[in-house]
Amino acid sequence: MRFGRISKAMSVAAVAAIALSACATQGGGSNTNTSSASAKQGGSATVVEVNAFNTFNPETADGNTDINSKISLATHMGFYYVDNKLNVIHNEKFGHYEKTSDNPLTVKYTIADGVKWSDGTPVTAYDVALNWAAGSSYFDDASPDGKKGTAYFSTAGDPTGLNATNFPDVSSDGKTFTLTYTKPYADWELAIGASNNTIDIPAHVVAKKAGLADAKALFDLMKGMKKGDPASPQPANDTLKKAADFYNTGFDTKTLPGDTSLFLSNGAYVVKDMVPDQSMTLVRNKDYNWGPTPNLDQITIRYIGSAPAQIQALKNGEADIIAPQASSDTIQQLKGIPGVTVDQGNQLSYDHIDLNYTGPFADKDVRTAFMLTVPRQDILDKIIKQMDPNAKPLDSQIFVPQQAAYADSVKNNGSSAYDAVNIDKAKQLLAGKTPEVKIMYNKDNPNRVDAYTLIAASAAKAGFKIVDGGLGKSDWGKALGKGGYDATIFGWINPGVGVSGVPQIFKSGNGSNFNKFSDPDADKLMEQLVQTTDQSKQTDLEKQIDQKIWASSYGVPLFQAVGVDAYSDKVTGVKYMPNSSGVWWNFWEWATK
Repeated sequence: MRFGRISKAMSVAAVAAIALSACATQGGGSNTNTSSASAKQGGSATVVEVNAFNTFNPETADGNTDINSKISLATHMGFYYVDNKLNVIHNEKFGHYEKTSDNPLTVKYTIADGVKWSDGTPVTAYDVALNWAAGSSYFDDASPDGKKGTAYFSTAGDPTGLNATNFPDVSSDGKTFTLTYTKPYADWELAIGASNNTIDIPAHVVAKKAGLADAKALFDLMKGMKKGDPASPQPANDTLKKAADFYNTGFDTKTLPGDTSLFLSNGAYVVKDMVPDQSMTLVRNKDYNWGPTPNLDQITIRYIGSAPAQIQALKNGEADIIAPQASSDTIQQLKGIPGVTVDQGNQLSYDHIDLNYTGPFADKDVRTAFMLTVPRQDILDKIIKQMDPNAKPLDSQIFVPQQAAYADSVKNNGSSAYDAVNIDKAKQLLAGKTPEVKIMYNKDNPNRVDAYTLIAASAAKAGFKIVDGGLGKSDWGKALGKGGYDATIFGWINPGVGVSGVPQIFKSGNGSNFNKFSDPDADKLMEQLVQTTDQSKQTDLEKQIDQKIWASSYGVPLFQAVGVDAYSDKVTGVKYMPNSSGVWWNFWEWATK
């Protein structure tokens, strides 16, 4: 995966592809996992998730949440997936890709025979081309302020790597897609397949919604256009704009659409039913044979933000697998339930509070003053400390403590200025001002509520007037980056592979840069990062970027999240995953006894 998602820690799914490392897991009971090959076929299972589904397109900046991504993972396939050891596993049944040249970097993708959408339409290279077009921002010529030119497709990821390509070649039979880069790209192997490594948006549907005959017609339209240049914007192409607008919002829904083309599958399961903010039901895709074979006939997903309610559902047999917001009480309660296995480990995610570079926080002194009021230790003590007695506030925006580079980066990144709350210094910076600050967060997420409450009380001591901007579990993710608030508490979770997640979040103008941080020097460092394949050089660049972020008074990271999964002895095949996929990374191995 090449970019970050908002995580349940933020109450959304943010996989920030920051270079994080995996941690060991701890089982809370006997582990009865079995391989898919020996597992029982058939049956059903119920999985509980914190957040609520709201779109079939998880690749846009608005749709980039954990639950949307997980549903896409179960209903779509691609050229590879990432296992729980953070290895990239090629899925040759779906298709094959290979680097055919180093200079220029050229990659060829071939779709396997028989792969198709659930309406019977073959998956083709034109679907891959749409994935490329959306992820590359190739046609965009909008000015940084958005007042001139056109921005077409919304993307949550960083377009830098894919943008540095020529227009792709597609074979006459529509089976092969060839991409030639004009610059080196560190994450080339992860470039196609979007956030969850899947091809999840059908080009033929987008084409028809724009008034075009089919996916090839959409490709031919794009082939006839020039690459976008913000320095010389052109009049918008109305047809491509119509296609892009539909791509950006046409798949958004909380209910099962009457138009079946809006939820097509090319993966193991298809969506059968949806209850807004409550549940979704998936059933086996009977035609699917181009990836790992699933055991279960049906999977039901329930959305429950409350950890006690999740635990009760597991205890009552109303759920088979849960992934609650972690707390010491949660873990102890789960370990006390007979027949339940608990997996616990550090996640590749962190909680943070980001400050918008507009409104009251347009003034750097005001941002710095607010950061000095954030009670990071109190937040850690209340949310994390009982689960991990050795936990400390997170002091890097790029690294986590398990990485060798973390301690070295912390020494020089400027985070030490915020080791402790300093109300007196905050008051000095405010110089008598009493800024009104609206903080947005997921009000259905208990950990977010706790963090907000502690931050609001502390900031008020310095003179800030805090406004509660909490939103519901299926709404706040879409509000990110839209204005209407001044700060937001959420979290990023990393796929564990690639470096493109750094510019995804921090580079000027990117879709996941929600608070509008912009630093020309940091941008240059991030451009170097995505072109650098030497890991030691990548680390050096990331350290420099970390320092730039802190120097700008961006906001503060709070803590690395602890992950907890639990499942009953009625199911097998569940295995802990520290990245954004969670338990869903190997859903095909789930089985009933």
